[in-house]
Amino acid sequence: MIRRWIGSPRAARNDRISDDLLGRASALAGIGAWECNLSNEALSWTSGVFELFGVPDGEQISRSETVRMYCEESRDAMERLRAEAIFRRRGFSMDARIRRTDGDYRWMRLTADVVCHDGQPTHLYGLKHDITDEQSRWEKMRRLAERDALTGLVNRAVFQERFLNGRLADPDMSPLGALVLFDIDGFKQINDTYGHAAGDACLEVVAKRLSAGFADALMVARIGGDEFALLARSDWPPSTLDRRVSELLARLAMPIFWQGRLFELSASAGIARAPDPYAYDAEAIFVAADTALYAAKRAGRNTLRTAETTN
Repeated sequence: MIRRWIGSPRAARNDRISDDLLGRASALAGIGAWECNLSNEALSWTSGVFELFGVPDGEQISRSETVRMYCEESRDAMERLRAEAIFRRRGFSMDARIRRTDGDYRWMRLTADVVCHDGQPTHLYGLKHDITDEQSRWEKMRRLAERDALTGLVNRAVFQERFLNGRLADPDMSPLGALVLFDIDGFKQINDTYGHAAGDACLEVVAKRLSAGFADALMVARIGGDEFALLARSDWPPSTLDRRVSELLARLAMPIFWQGRLFELSASAGIARAPDPYAYDAEAIFVAADTALYAAKRAGRNTLRTAETTN
């Protein structure tokens, strides 16, 4: 910080001490101030910003070097907001992910405002606040809200939102190949005879076997007490999906050992394929898969049935 000292040397010294104390306290809190001269892109940082980016305090660093430390999505958003701020002469705020010079990833909250002279923008300035811990807590809360507490699989609410409510447009979720519904045969008898602890132990094993068998699926979810759903990828040929489901049913039929007892379980499966991987009626696919599932159970269980669907 540059300050023009006015008054006694003692007053100037006290002001320098205050500035130093403020800078160290701000850095401790993960907060730093910054400024960018728009005429030459020169940067001015306080200690907190140097610490956030993992740059030695006081080292000269260009804006282009700084921008490269932003992760791609955050970099694109920041550059877009920055250009708009300069054009409209107004500030902005955003959360950005960066990769420090030591390779560590951090999250920061960037706030910016514009300084104008004679109506023309001359500087950008603001704060950069390390919010990595805050982001980690929110991410943990989000995962807890989206996961079934017993099995760790995606829960029914997320399955409902992303599939049945048609939100599979997310690039990492689409296109859809098929929906597979599973129902555990013999679960109610074990749960009623040996109690919920035994039933829960069986469900945990079932969930682990499902996850291991289809780690590359779009989604594996627990949607009911002993009901599970699998969203299959569109690049799996029908024969491949049928084979993998059959192999999974064989693994699910393997005995489960719990507190000195061996439990015999099996599963039935119903498959409904998406006629169009990009445009489909999720409700119709679910009904078709459910119908196929109960056809499998009527056929003697521990088997699968497939239903064809049309738009």
